[in-house]
Formats: sequence, structure tokens, C-alpha cells
Amino acid sequence: MGDLYEADILEWSEQQGALLRRIAAGERIDNADLDWPNIAEEIESVGRSQLSSVRSFLIQALLHDLKAEAWPMSRDASTWRSDALRFRGDAADNFSPSMRQKLDMAQLYRRALKLLPEKMDCQPPLPVPQECPLTLDELLSEP
Repeated sequence: MGDLYEADILEWSEQQGALLRRIAAGERIDNADLDWPNIAEEIESVGRSQLSSVRSFLIQALLHDLKAEAWPMSRDASTWRSDALRFRGDAADNFSPSMRQKLDMAQLYRRALKLLPEKMDCQPPLPVPQECPLTLDELLSEP
């Protein structure tokens, strides 16, 4: 069973899903047909993937807000602000309450600061806050 998991995860997932649905419908099947270790791994990976997605959206939102603040006169500033709102909405759409304890806003903000370019249109950035000025709730709320 593990060989199929390694060789063709799509086929493996379809087979395992069908087996689980049969069990849920009350059918008795041989437990050996189920690839329990990989099923557990895949279930856990769904949560990790969602958390990673929310982190990425939040970093992008912070980065675009920072660019708009650092270069407010840039012709792209309004686009950065609107992109930041879109990333905030994407983060909110994918956020679940258990993620709160795993999201370190200071760490995410530091990552966004590191991604801030040294110059834009040959101009250095205006000073930006070195500490995150927003809470997680503020980032996830509707503007």
C-alpha cells in the first residue's frame, strides 16, 4: 500500500477515500486494505498546509502594507494597499481558531521587513515601524 502512496498519490488517495467511505457506510472491510500511517500523515499535512497558507498570506499582506508606507508617493502604492487587503482577506478565509496559538505576529512581521526592498524606483524607503503595528485580529478583520 505504501508503494502506491509513493508512486501515485492521486490514485492512492482515491482508493483510500473509497475504502473510508465504505467503512462509513457500515461495510466491513479488511483493515489491512487501509494505509493507516499514510492516512494519518495526510490528514496532519492538511492542517500544516492551511497554517502555512495563512502565514504566507499574512506576510504578503504585511509586506504590501510596508511597501505602501515606505514609498507612499510611488505610482504602485494604491495597488500595494489593495493587494494587502486581498491578502488579508485570503488569510481570514483560511484562518481557523486553533491557528492563533501558532501564529507569531512579531516573527511574521520580521519576515516581511526582511523582504522589503532596499530601494524602489531608485528611492530608499521612508522609515517604517520595526515592531508590528497590527494585531492578528486587526489583520484578519474587514477593513
